[in-house]
Amino acid sequence: MQALHLGYYGLLGILFFGASCKETAEQASAAADREAITAVSAARAKAFNKGDAAGIAVHFTEDAKLMAPGKPAAIGKEAVQHYYQLIFDEYNTRLESHYEEVEVSGNMAYGRGFARVVLFPKKGGDSLVSTAKYLNVLIKQADGIWKTTHDIWNGNEE
Repeated sequence: MQALHLGYYGLLGILFFGASCKETAEQASAAADREAITAVSAARAKAFNKGDAAGIAVHFTEDAKLMAPGKPAAIGKEAVQHYYQLIFDEYNTRLESHYEEVEVSGNMAYGRGFARVVLFPKKGGDSLVSTAKYLNVLIKQADGIWKTTHDIWNGNEE
């Protein structure tokens, strides 16, 4: 049996290659997570534009916190749904939003974004327009689905 002699540089090469493979797998996993998190945000926006409060709430954890400007925190998925239903009962809505940054660390992540909302009163009258910056905190569930634990925003208007 012949012994394999790698030498110092050969051993370093193998170690570097192994570390590179691990980094690449971690980078691919993080990229897939960022894509999934962005899809959650898009699904929430789609539900908002349809006036579907339950369709928004499904993307929140059972103990989620929704922190809208000037209001007490809505705590729990049902409270989130109720918050949005009150809006949809009074307005037709249009939301344009996107993440400007998504960071993932293990099973936790955040998305920082920009939103523009237009509310059209169902009883008539002038539409209301606002823009906001927001932050979502998400946690990866045991089934691999990302859900929002915290949603906070504030308006850009004075």
